[in-house]
Amino acid sequence: MISTSLIQAAAEDANPLVPNLWETLVVILGFLVLLFVVVKFIAPAFEKAYQDRRNAIEGGLSQAEEAKAEAEAMKAEYEQNLADSRAEASRIREEARAEGAQIVAEHKEKAAAEAARITEQAQQQIAAERQQAAVTLRQDVGTLATQLASRIVGEALEDDARSQRVVDRFLADLDAEQSNRTGAAQ
Repeated sequence: MISTSLIQAAAEDANPLVPNLWETLVVILGFLVLLFVVVKFIAPAFEKAYQDRRNAIEGGLSQAEEAKAEAEAMKAEYEQNLADSRAEASRIREEARAEGAQIVAEHKEKAAAEAARITEQAQQQIAAERQQAAVTLRQDVGTLATQLASRIVGEALEDDARSQRVVDRFLADLDAEQSNRTGAAQ
């Protein structure tokens, strides 16, 4: 077994408060290797990830701002187009109303002209028929008066010219008498 003197000798040489030089050098060398690995490989990887994340966030923000500006521009354009469309629709409705009113006025004017034409034509036709009826009536009255006078007088009044003059004079006297009555009544 280990002798006590050896343990005592080792205990005298090893002071727990003073570190061993070889151990300190190995720890320092390990720390430097670890520091080199961290500085050379790990820190740049973290820095690259940090920069990528920062760029992604800043890019996303700028893209969002651009998208927002573009959306606002599109909204303004849409609202302008909507206002233009409403104004155009209003203008078209007003034009249609005006055109409709004009068409109605034209048709009323045409109808009034047509009614006036038909009325005038009817009045002319009535006047023509009245004139024709008066002529026919005069001839018939003349013929009947001549026949009646022939029967009363007892002799034939067959001279057409003379009988026509008698009838015309009689009818003229009747017309003059009727004119005097209507003139005096007014």
